[in-house]
Amino acid sequence: MPRPKRPRYIDAVPRVTEFVPRGIVPAEEVILSLEEFEAVRLIDYDGLDQTQAADIMNVSRQTVGRILRAGRFKLAKAVVAGCRLTVSGGCYHIDDNRSGRGRRRHRGGGRCGRSDRS
Repeated sequence: MPRPKRPRYIDAVPRVTEFVPRGIVPAEEVILSLEEFEAVRLIDYDGLDQTQAADIMNVSRQTVGRILRAGRFKLAKAVVAGCRLTVSGGCYHIDDNRSGRGRRRHRGGGRCGRSDRS
């Protein structure tokens, strides 16, 4: 039996949680988990390195690398194949400590369940 997932910290649930290609009816839906979204946001959008992102998300650098790889693949699939992209699910805690960065002490305000795979 596998070990339970350790919840990842995310800053907040994104304001926009669905993207649909214009002009076509998407045949498939790609689900990007919130921790995949957070890893892509921290590294590709905010310009942090994987070590900094790992510290913020309270996981190892290797775990951030795996999460980031999966998130980038799902984003590429949605763009290239014209799939509907939905951001939802995952194993996370919402970060209530917005003033600082680094490992979090506060736990709560999130959920942890089986991540949707697409």
